Amino acid sequence: MISLLEQYKIIIDPISGSVGLSAIAAALALVTLFLLLGVLRMKAWIAGLISLAVALVVAVVVYGMPVGQALLSASEGAAFGFFPILWIVINAIWVYNLTVSSGHFDVLRRNFGRISPDLRIQAIIIAFCFGALLEALAGFGTPVAITVVMLMALGFRPIHAASVSLIANTAPVAFGALAAPITALATVTHGASDHPGLNLETLGAMVGRQTPVLSIIVPLVLVAVVDGKRGVRQTWPAALVAGVSFGVAQFVAANYISVPLTDIVASLVATLAVVLLLRVWRPSESPDLSVSSETAGDGKAAAAVDGDTTVPATVGSGAATSTIERVEAEPRDSRADVFKAYAPYAIVIALFSIANIGAVKAALAVSPWTVKFQWPGLDVLTAAGKPQSSMMFAFGWLPAAGTLMIFAGILSAIVLGVRPGAALKAYVNTWVSLRHAIVTVMAVLALAYVLNQSGQTNTLGAFFAGAGGAFVFLSSILGWIGVAVTGSDTSANALFGALQVQTAARTGLDPVLLAAANSSGGVMGKMISPQNLAIAAAAVGMAGREGEIFRKVLGWSLVLLLFMCILVTLQSTPILGWMVVK
Repeated sequence: MISLLEQYKIIIDPISGSVGLSAIAAALALVTLFLLLGVLRMKAWIAGLISLAVALVVAVVVYGMPVGQALLSASEGAAFGFFPILWIVINAIWVYNLTVSSGHFDVLRRNFGRISPDLRIQAIIIAFCFGALLEALAGFGTPVAITVVMLMALGFRPIHAASVSLIANTAPVAFGALAAPITALATVTHGASDHPGLNLETLGAMVGRQTPVLSIIVPLVLVAVVDGKRGVRQTWPAALVAGVSFGVAQFVAANYISVPLTDIVASLVATLAVVLLLRVWRPSESPDLSVSSETAGDGKAAAAVDGDTTVPATVGSGAATSTIERVEAEPRDSRADVFKAYAPYAIVIALFSIANIGAVKAALAVSPWTVKFQWPGLDVLTAAGKPQSSMMFAFGWLPAAGTLMIFAGILSAIVLGVRPGAALKAYVNTWVSLRHAIVTVMAVLALAYVLNQSGQTNTLGAFFAGAGGAFVFLSSILGWIGVAVTGSDTSANALFGALQVQTAARTGLDPVLLAAANSSGGVMGKMISPQNLAIAAAAVGMAGREGEIFRKVLGWSLVLLLFMCILVTLQSTPILGWMVVK
């Protein structure tokens, strides 16, 4: 047993001293994951567990990592996958479920619907602005599931509703679920490099200097999808106001306020900016682009989040009506109900703002509120012979974003008038509905830790370093591939974050820039991931026709990815080098 737990030192070229041959073995687990998800369309949680098993076998057989150390690495990764990542997601979705069970989510939907009867404007408000808010709080497919249903209820054509929701779910993704992707990125990169900038604040700030530029483009793409050139020509002021205000707010929040709050702040600012604009400006015409409920579907839709969480909705029935008639037919909500509908988001902002006050944050970062310890039994040295920093586990049980969301949920339940029993039932149902997603995330993070602590990531980094300075252009593509296959920016960051910084170290590139590029480039892969496509197709009654939606959004995904690749490349040069966080 002692030999199973003996100290392990990372090696880079275990096969005949060849990095090339070793890279083939190091890539096996990732190739397995991609094939199982992308080709065989296997359930994500099963694919994650199988790929983890492959990584463990490679670590032990090829790299000579003691079995005990390999299993301990996997256990630490799984623990990190649950806390703080899943701890954030579970409790954030619970807060959302409270608004649904209390009926106040419908109040919010109706409130958005009355801002403008123009479907092109609604695409901006609901898919882009409100979708970003849902991404901020929950992520993991929730924004697509919900906004697709809302757009269908307003009369959007099925293919347009699906495409608009998928494309909109890009710019906010890197900061989704209270910045869970950045949290994962900071942890895996910090464990792979001693660069001082590989932390939540710095990486969040750097991503906040990339995705805001993307935000300016996305609303224009949305109106183009809904109404072509005419849509862009007639509604570009609203699209530009939404994109610029969102991008500026995202930059400011990520760099100067709070990384976890970035998308919440940005989405609310963008919504307010569009509402204010519509008080003084309207499109020259508002063509009725809606379809009858018979065309939209049979009146019912259901969207599955990560294959498990089901969000039912009713699209409508009866004779065709215009968007204006449909909105006017909705019941009027009292100011008190509208206030309650927005209250949970205000509570979240207030709690996170308090927790990010310098003195409060410092006080909560130490014992007993935050406990830091080396993972029991784990003893791994870097290739240079130093203790692997990723062996340290920080258990910030009180300041964790997920814990703050529990407090937000309790306060929200009180404000919304949800009885304790109903709130508890909603909490239990949230856990049950996310059971497979929980296994998936824990398996992927366990896989990432085994890859990193066995040296497989180091091998791949050394191999990719052969691309030299050209790797800066490829870094965003790597993130895009990761998200396209896994459906999660968090998972892609866990898989490739360490690889990015280790390649950066070998090529003389900035590790903060490449780590951020992995997350920023990855967001464009979200719209073509099998999971998100399945969610959108199910919601609009096109189950089994995901290929149609895929073809509709693939071009936009590639165009936006190319844009991000060019931006990151320029940021590595004196031209835009001033944008990189120092």
